[in-house]
This record gives sequence, C-alpha cells and structure tokens, in this order.
Amino acid sequence: MYSIGTIVAIIILIILIIALIVTNIRIVPQANAYVLERLGAYYTTWQVGLHFKIPLVDKVARKVSLKEHVIDFPPQPVITKDNVTIEIDTVVYFQITDPKLYAYGVENPMAAIENLTATTLRNIIGELELDGTLTSREHINSKIRLVLDEATDAWGIKINRVEVKNINPPKDIQMAMEKQMRAERERREAILRAEGEKKSAVLIAEGNKEAVILEAEASKQAAIKAAEGEAEAILMVQKATANGIRMLSQAEATKEVLTLKSLEAFEKAADGKATKIIIPAEIQSMAGLASALTGIVEATETDKSKSPLSQQGK
Repeated sequence: MYSIGTIVAIIILIILIIALIVTNIRIVPQANAYVLERLGAYYTTWQVGLHFKIPLVDKVARKVSLKEHVIDFPPQPVITKDNVTIEIDTVVYFQITDPKLYAYGVENPMAAIENLTATTLRNIIGELELDGTLTSREHINSKIRLVLDEATDAWGIKINRVEVKNINPPKDIQMAMEKQMRAERERREAILRAEGEKKSAVLIAEGNKEAVILEAEASKQAAIKAAEGEAEAILMVQKATANGIRMLSQAEATKEVLTLKSLEAFEKAADGKATKIIIPAEIQSMAGLASALTGIVEATETDKSKSPLSQQGK
C-alpha cells in the first residue's frame, strides 16, 4: 500500500499536469491570429478556434488583430514648391493581411508607417504650389496610398485609405487668403448687381417702347375711325342731297315750287341769327315774293329783338 506521502505526491503531480495542460490551451477569438514559435523559430499561425501548445517548447510570439486599424498622425511640416511651409495632418487606414510578415517584417510597424507617410508627403507636396496643394487633396491621398501600399506589402500590411485631414498654412498666408476670398466675393457681388441693374434697365426700356407703340397704334386707330365717321357722314349728306334732287326731278316741280323751296332754304340759312340776306334778282320778280319775304322778316325780327333786316339785290 502507498503511504500518505506518496498519495499526496501523486495528487500534486496530477494537479500540476492538469494545470499545465489547461495553461497551454489557447482559444483564438474572431478577427485575430496568433504567431506561434517552436524552440525560438517560427512554426505556424493559429487562426480562429481551439489550439494546444507544447509546454516549454512552443511560444505565442505575437497576437495580431486582423481588423482595420486607424492611425491619426500628428501634423507634419512640409514645404511647397513656392517655398511656403505648411502643416498637414494625415489619417491612415490599414489592415494586417499576413501575421507572419507583420511579426517579422519590421521592428515597429506603426513608427515605420508614420515615417514613410511623412517622407512621401514631403516628396508630393514639394512638387505642388500652395494653391495646388489646397485643391488637390484627392491627388495627394491616392498618391500616398499607392506609395505606402507598395512599401508595406513586405510587412504584411494592406493600406486601404489615406486621408489628408487638415492643411494649415501660416497665419499671414491665411489672412492673405481670407482677404483674397473676400475681394473675390465682393467682385462677384458687384457683377451680379450690375447684371441685375442692366436687366432692369432693359426691361424698363422695353416696357416704355411697347407703351409708346401701343399709344401710337391707339391714336392711329382713333384717327382712322374718326376719318371713317366723317367720310360716312359726308357720304350720307351727299346721298340725301342726291335723293332730294332726284325726288324734285321725278315730281316735275313747277317754277313756283322751286322758288318756294329756295325761299325756305334762305329761311333756314337765316336761322333766326342772320341780320342781312342777299336774294337773287330772279327770285325777287316772281309772284308771291312779297308775302314770303314778309314772313321771313317777321321771324327774323322776333328772334333778334327787332334787329333791322335789309334786303339788297343785284
């Protein structure tokens, strides 16, 4: 039979073995990878799942996250082609694609990416002037990404995007740019105001022109209508006169009737206003002239408050 000391030793040994096994079990979570070394040399890369390493032989050299990483580098001073010193703040989005290369490719990958970004940025900005730098962010982003992606392939890193976050010119340059922008806005405002005044003047002139044309057209139409009315009135008078002559001619009026009509015409000509009437000699010698003249004189004297009526004949 085993002694108590031997039993205790066996139990302790079992506990140690269990503890050793448990401590050497590894579970790799999602979006992660473990780089495993055996006896100091690279052995394999554990992916997601349950793994067991040999105690005192295997070692997890590096735990690598396969998620996309974001690094916001501090502003880097760079000099443009026209010798203006500006500060550019960049953001790099990258992802680890090969854990082995990431673990053994470079000593400090983050510092390497930062320095490579700074040097690439200086080279690119050195070929651009200040105005071109401020308006060429997409060009700068794409060019930095291409250079970084090519250089970091040996490190197991994939550069997804590079964004220029801020471009900060010197204070005096900023003030000059603000003045230039303000002047440009004032110039555009003056141009828009002048164009508006021009259009307004053109519209007013066109309105006055149309008003004058319409007024002249209305005067023309009124004159035409008045002339047509006068012509129609004259035509009607002429027609009435012709009808009267035609009726007298058709009635075969005697000389006495014609004489009487002539006297009636002279009575209408007097119209109670005439003070002197000249009668042809032919009418004076006709029968009944005295009575007709007496009627005309009486009518005239009554309307003119006893005005004298003289008769003269040739």
